[in-house]
Amino acid sequence: MSAAVEPEPFPWATMMQAGLGHLRLSPEAFWSMTPRELAAAMGLSARAANAPSRQTFDALMRAFPDR
Repeated sequence: MSAAVEPEPFPWATMMQAGLGHLRLSPEAFWSMTPRELAAAMGLSARAANAPSRQTFDALMRAFPDR
């Protein structure tokens, strides 16, 4: 039995810097957005935003190997 893989925490500091600094959103506009809306405003694709980390991917490959 393999250990559960913990998801990485949401990068709030990076998102706040991007939303408030780079995009120059007001705090009200920033905090009313969903993470998915913020990612779209930043030009990030949903696929890239939801991609697992290399560590998570490797753990999944070990847990579910191709046969």
